[in-house]
Amino acid sequence: MVDSDVKTIYKRPLGFTDVTTHYCPGCTHGVAHRLIAEVLEEMGELENTIGVAPVGCSVFAYNYFDIDFVEAAHGRAPAMATGIKRTLPTKTVFTYQGDGDLASMGMGEIVAAAARGEQITVIFINNTNYGMTGGQMAPTTLPGQKTSSSPLGRDVETQGYPSRTAELLSALDGASYVVRRSLHDARSIRNAKKAIRTAFEAQKRGLGFSMIELLSTCPTNWGLTPVKAREWLRDYMIPQYPIGDFRVSSAVEDMAKGV
Repeated sequence: MVDSDVKTIYKRPLGFTDVTTHYCPGCTHGVAHRLIAEVLEEMGELENTIGVAPVGCSVFAYNYFDIDFVEAAHGRAPAMATGIKRTLPTKTVFTYQGDGDLASMGMGEIVAAAARGEQITVIFINNTNYGMTGGQMAPTTLPGQKTSSSPLGRDVETQGYPSRTAELLSALDGASYVVRRSLHDARSIRNAKKAIRTAFEAQKRGLGFSMIELLSTCPTNWGLTPVKAREWLRDYMIPQYPIGDFRVSSAVEDMAKGV
């Protein structure tokens, strides 16, 4: 075989910097990052995009994406993204937030942004715990799930039930596209990429607020191997957080049909 016969089928997206991430082995933050970078590259939006990084495991996301990025206070990414988008309406603006950041500290912010129909895209990583600070119980922790702050398992009688953020936001008229996808296998990852592309396309057309919730693994805090973590997500997270489209406006449906 000569060099001319070799075909590259996998390479670093142009939207990535040449930096090794700090994420734990088996964590799917890196997968989510790649999907975003690929979509922005395919859309020709790398030079026109501004991301908002959270506080949490992905606090250093700005080091890994080769696009403009800003850092928000804990839970405040939607407010910062709102200001950026209103000031620079032709930019593609997205937040990248974990469940502790979005569904706890930032729940008021995300509900308000969706209710107002802000023209931003939110990538919401749900791994059922506070990953960065030691694996404490989060709003998304499953009933009975053990964490560093719920060593006997989440007791719904005293600690409440998990928050289903996608379902919650889907009830708001300002939201145009709210879906949940998973990152536990190849087919799910492909579907997640399609959803991210739809959300960014909807923003470019001014169709309203969009959010993609991505079910993600956290092998370190779950105490599992990367392979077992993917199986745990499939067997336990998806029954609690069903994959699906929870709000797709007629305008987004028409866009998807090419109308």
